[in-house]
Amino acid sequence: MPHCIIEYSQNLEQEVPPVDLLDAVKGACIASTLFTETDIKLRSFPYKSFMTAGKEDAFVHVILRMLSGRSIEQRKELSQLVLESLTQFSLKDVSFSVEVCEMERATYAKKVVLSQ
Repeated sequence: MPHCIIEYSQNLEQEVPPVDLLDAVKGACIASTLFTETDIKLRSFPYKSFMTAGKEDAFVHVILRMLSGRSIEQRKELSQLVLESLTQFSLKDVSFSVEVCEMERATYAKKVVLSQ
């Protein structure tokens, strides 16, 4: 599991389809060898309104939420792999950022409800 949440400025959809961003982040997570493809959960959220320093600046921000227990080195490498995967797109005047957040194993709860 990680939960990969990709936030981006909606104006980027004209240059990079959101599914391509999802695929890039998924590929980086697999390349990290910390997760298998079936563990990875991805979602994206476009922002219609956004501002940096008083002006509309395009951005992609990825939040990687994962269970605690990985070393700082592993998390740093994951962050760098994701950042590198995003900068492969030929986008200009865009801010890219990646944030790795740990979820406490002791307090994380999950239940999958399937149809009968």
